[in-house]
Amino acid sequence: MSVAIEAPPQVSLRQAFMVWLRIGLTNFGGPAGQIATMHKLLVDELRWISETRFLHALNYCMMLPGPEAQQLATYIGWLQHRTLGGLIAGGLFILPGFLLMLCISTAYCLYGDLTAVQGLLFGLKAAVLAVVVEAVMRVGKRALKNRLMWGIAAAAFVGIFFLEIPFPLIILGAAVIGLAGQRFRPELFAGSRNGGKDDEAESDPIPAHAHPSLSRSIKVLMICGLLWWAPILAIGGLLGWSHIYAQQGLFFSKMAVVTFGGAYAVLAYVAQEAVNRFAWLAPGEMIQGLALAETTPGPLILVLTFVGYVGAFRHPGVLNPVWAGVLGATLTTWVTFVPCFLWIFLGAPYIEKLRTNRTLSAALSAITAAVVGVILNLAVWFALHALFADVATVHRYGFAVPVPRMASIDMAAAVLAAASMLAMLRFKAQMIPTLFVSAVLGLGWKLAVV
Repeated sequence: MSVAIEAPPQVSLRQAFMVWLRIGLTNFGGPAGQIATMHKLLVDELRWISETRFLHALNYCMMLPGPEAQQLATYIGWLQHRTLGGLIAGGLFILPGFLLMLCISTAYCLYGDLTAVQGLLFGLKAAVLAVVVEAVMRVGKRALKNRLMWGIAAAAFVGIFFLEIPFPLIILGAAVIGLAGQRFRPELFAGSRNGGKDDEAESDPIPAHAHPSLSRSIKVLMICGLLWWAPILAIGGLLGWSHIYAQQGLFFSKMAVVTFGGAYAVLAYVAQEAVNRFAWLAPGEMIQGLALAETTPGPLILVLTFVGYVGAFRHPGVLNPVWAGVLGATLTTWVTFVPCFLWIFLGAPYIEKLRTNRTLSAALSAITAAVVGVILNLAVWFALHALFADVATVHRYGFAVPVPRMASIDMAAAVLAAASMLAMLRFKAQMIPTLFVSAVLGLGWKLAVV
């Protein structure tokens, strides 16, 4: 039975700007909450886009590295008002959270040793454990549909936690398994990602500017590539490739192409490199950065803004530390999100081919399963460093085994973390209220013991 498709209303660029600004100021709650907010506003209330087209765009964005909610906003804005609409939608999705993270990072670096700030961060750090555990359960429920997927997740956890295999290699290995699995056991990789919407999506009208063109694709690739790499090449040429800005530009550019699974998945790798290799910040500060990102609007990957700021603040060279931090945070954010616009502007016209490609869907199913194991690694890593003051890494039989000293356990942090998990997992408390209450309790505890 055919269904008549209602044409979306004509929306002016000014109207779109105000709506995207509203979304940018209120998009708390991580990708799930952000996608739900956009669906309610754009599909149900404003009827700017059909249910089918929204799901079609979402499925494509979930295939890409980077924050899917921000890319979804860019895609919808592009559908409505071409490239300018995509820049407005995707840019406003980021800008409020970026500016707030700049202010928070500055306050943290200048006043982080104050008791009040330490107390708030102490409470936030404990509550983030509940957020990450909930993320493991949510993603696992969606991705682990059979024993093979459970095995891929377990192998990914062992690989990154015990064998210290780099995150990109784990993603590559999962993709190879998916590609091979589609050929030999396709039923194990059946695409649950499209939600059975293929036929409806194909019948949804496509704007004239959304049809693929080789000349347009080359133009987009050249412009976005120049915007992405010109600052890095200029910094490397002028200051040298060992300078912190060159290191940040290269490192976070690499992150931009391997961030399948969102911020939780990639943070384990970022923490491993930023803490152990570059010494930009301490292990506990990585947890605090994620806690701060959880309380601000925008993608959770904006935690990288915090990492870039703190790293540059600690290695300012001849600059004032605050200005060095601002430049580091801006560069980090720039190279993180310019590729997100590239993926949409370049790939969106070919979305139909991508979405109906069963081989690609199989590879992505395996990657999603591996991401569950990586997020579990993040949860364990966070738990060890949030609850214990002394964690040593012992290498035995080729494995790197983290061994916490039980006498160094922080009982206050353990109680706050347990209470946060109980609130979110048992009583279904919302993330922001849980983080707020935990921060207040952490502040009270620190003030009480001074």
